Amino acid sequence: MAIPDDEIAQVRDSTDIVALIGEQVALRKTGQRWTGLCPFHSEKTGSFSVNAEQGFYYCFGCHKSGDAITFVRETQHLDFLDAVRQLAERAGITLTEDNAESGGWRDKAVLYDAVERAVAWYHERLLQAPDAGRARDYLRSRGYDAETVRAFKLGWAPDDWDQLAKALRLTPEVATKSGLGFMNKREKLQDSLRNRVLFPIFEVGGRAVAFGGRILPTADGSPPARDGYIEPKYKNTQETAIYSKRRTLYALNWAKQDVVRASELIVCEGYTDVIAFFRAGVPRAVATCGTALSEDHFRVMKNFAKRIVLAYDADAAGQNAAASVYQWERAHEVNVAVAKFPRGMDPAELAREDPAALEVAVRDAVPFLQFRLDAVLNVADLDSPEGRARTAERALAVIAEHPSDLVRDQYVMQVADRCRIDAARLREGLARQQRSGDGPGPRESRTATIVRQAPSNEGERPELEALRLAVHSPDRVLPRLRAVLFADGLHRRAFESIELASSATAAIDAADERGEDDVVDLLRRLAVEEPVEPTDGGDLVTAVVAQLIRQATRAVLAQRQDAIRAGTVEVKDVFEEIALAKQLVDSLEGPDAEAVERELVEWLSTEEARDAPV
Repeated sequence: MAIPDDEIAQVRDSTDIVALIGEQVALRKTGQRWTGLCPFHSEKTGSFSVNAEQGFYYCFGCHKSGDAITFVRETQHLDFLDAVRQLAERAGITLTEDNAESGGWRDKAVLYDAVERAVAWYHERLLQAPDAGRARDYLRSRGYDAETVRAFKLGWAPDDWDQLAKALRLTPEVATKSGLGFMNKREKLQDSLRNRVLFPIFEVGGRAVAFGGRILPTADGSPPARDGYIEPKYKNTQETAIYSKRRTLYALNWAKQDVVRASELIVCEGYTDVIAFFRAGVPRAVATCGTALSEDHFRVMKNFAKRIVLAYDADAAGQNAAASVYQWERAHEVNVAVAKFPRGMDPAELAREDPAALEVAVRDAVPFLQFRLDAVLNVADLDSPEGRARTAERALAVIAEHPSDLVRDQYVMQVADRCRIDAARLREGLARQQRSGDGPGPRESRTATIVRQAPSNEGERPELEALRLAVHSPDRVLPRLRAVLFADGLHRRAFESIELASSATAAIDAADERGEDDVVDLLRRLAVEEPVEPTDGGDLVTAVVAQLIRQATRAVLAQRQDAIRAGTVEVKDVFEEIALAKQLVDSLEGPDAEAVERELVEWLSTEEARDAPV
């Protein structure tokens, strides 16, 4: 069953396209537009532009364009109806369609609602419930005050079978599909999280989707156990229809603003480390949700920042799959660095003892390869020839993992200096360690700058500027334009679409229905470009309309003169007409400019009836 057109329009109008795209792309305000790196192709210089008022995006690099519905379809690989349903659910709009068709999206809305209510219930338990006293004591011991607890909506899951399910009146289906509960061996509904401090996990747009739960430490320091089974320190919600661990980063919903400002994102091991960064005044930290750092995470992070700082303890940072990190650096055009902390201390501990040192550690983070190489060199025996040789071999094994021969050679020279071995000998040793050649060649540059697509000839400039004005300021310019003023066929069709529509969105929709892809693409591009006001302080609309009229008039006069030379028309028949047109053009900037403008447009419209201009 189709969704009514007026409801689709309501969904578009109710969607903040900047907020929607901003969940995946770091957007910055540039004039009246928002710009950033294109999510559809790799680039170093942002060529992606969003018009918040018109609700369109356009990439000047790969020429992808569309509205909020298109963006959801392209980025989430959905069909049109599912994209509309998702945006409707996001905006709180109930669509008029068959329940059987829309059931999937209605189910998701139910799951989001269940998790949101669970966040509130668990949070209130932590703040008020007597049985949460130990949890409150634990959080105070970690330096968490009431403000921190409320800011991150921390919660407490009581040590009971099904208090949450009963309190929220969850059905078994909703409880299991949301990850809040499960059916136990006795076929009874049971809460998934018990006796744990809870860290709610939100998607980047701010909706709660899951929980991470930390077991409270025992008084004697022994591992917490239940029925002979040692409880894991952390337990996370299972993956659900609304929660993907591989694509979710804890606290990105809170961190993204500072991440964009600093163009830097800090990745921690756990939730408490993230909160430590926030409390230390560095609110751009996130954490993976119980999984190792993966390429899916990089796909998310690269849209927000170009510098990724790993804030792990020394051992954990070195355990990352180095070859993968280097490939992700190259594929997603980011720089991965590692923050160095005193051995044995994690970010949360350092934040409690010396918050300023935490910020310094991030600022002084070293490239990933440098960190791994330092781990070899800083514990090496460099006092004997044998020790230096062994160290060089271990160092070359680390360097060999990097895919760039230029980068590898820089570090070879560093090892040569530290180990007092000739660089040429080390290069020979490195070549022997390379099992698959020198790695991939340098990535082709795909940089692009935000520039207006150059018109094919000078005559198109005023036409494009007029169309741009018609998209952005229809009330100012449409009453003064006629289709006859556009010599280019594409530009004329685009103008006619705007002239007949109630808005730029309606014009694009109409052109799309007619199958005029070239008009759709042109109007979307113009929607994200700003009209350039004259530097002399004059009125842009008047200047553009005058240029169009001059251009159209010259075309008619040239055609008339060609006709005279060809003998198809007598001079006396068009002489007065030509003379008057020239006189009027010369008067376009005079005191009677508006009247002259109307007279010329009327004359040109008459010429249009006689197939001129072309």
